[in-house]
Amino acid sequence: MSAKNVNNKDIKDNIMKAALDLAVEQGWEHTTLRDIVAKAEISMPELYGEIEDKTDILVLLGKMIDRRVLEGLSSHTDDTAEARERLFDILMDRYDILNDYREGIIAILESFKCDPKQIVISMPHLCRSMNWMLESSGVETVGIKGALKVVGLTGVYLKVLNTWKDDDSVDLSKTMAALDKALERAERTANTLGF
Repeated sequence: MSAKNVNNKDIKDNIMKAALDLAVEQGWEHTTLRDIVAKAEISMPELYGEIEDKTDILVLLGKMIDRRVLEGLSSHTDDTAEARERLFDILMDRYDILNDYREGIIAILESFKCDPKQIVISMPHLCRSMNWMLESSGVETVGIKGALKVVGLTGVYLKVLNTWKDDDSVDLSKTMAALDKALERAERTANTLGF
């Protein structure tokens, strides 16, 4: 890895950490790009070199979480397991990783109540993440059926995210139960529709 890549990674990590800290301290809806520059101790041109707006910070965070999930796949994924079981494991890994950023992510989710258009803006990025999760679990995502699977998993993920947000158990048992139930329901629906 070149020195430039290390520096860019450090700047991105700095930006994300500063943004999440500010989301907790003052609310995501009140956090400005200038606040992030000050907290991250970088210049405005450095921030501009990495992002176009605040939504890009959420995209960076999502990609980092996706990467961590995908990196963890090779260590424990059972290729003989059913796709639903693999998907369950992958999504639980994702919720576990979210716990590392719990306060900041919850603060950002809460801010969406004040600015619902952020949900709409974030949706394509979340759908891309869910596409990766499906592909990684061995589920095809091509064509109309694939698009419906991506939309369906995005709905499952968001529904269970609401449970995760309130799950204070050490082992995320409430989240696990909600995910299992939601995936079972989604599988039944997919089977009914001939997917």
